[in-house]
Amino acid sequence: MSEPEHTPAIHDIGGIQRFHCTPVEHDEEPPDEFGKRVDALRQTLARKGFMSVDELRRGIESIPEAEYFALTYYERWMRSIALLMLEKGVVKPEDLA
Repeated sequence: MSEPEHTPAIHDIGGIQRFHCTPVEHDEEPPDEFGKRVDALRQTLARKGFMSVDELRRGIESIPEAEYFALTYYERWMRSIALLMLEKGVVKPEDLA
């Protein structure tokens, strides 16, 4: 029996042929104010038991390719946090409008 072929998800860009041998971008600058606020929100929600880092990652990895590349690093985090809070009923869609 053969192993099923692995189809890489969009976050797994090392597994996508068009990204092979592409230099890795290093972010040497600290987060801007938006990034700091998103990280503070993530830490607060985790500390209060509303989400885990694994859930954050799952949400980021579920972002469709076109949206994934259109968003900044912390916008991806924020998208994931918002979706998680919707899934868990912590917020309603109208709360995010």
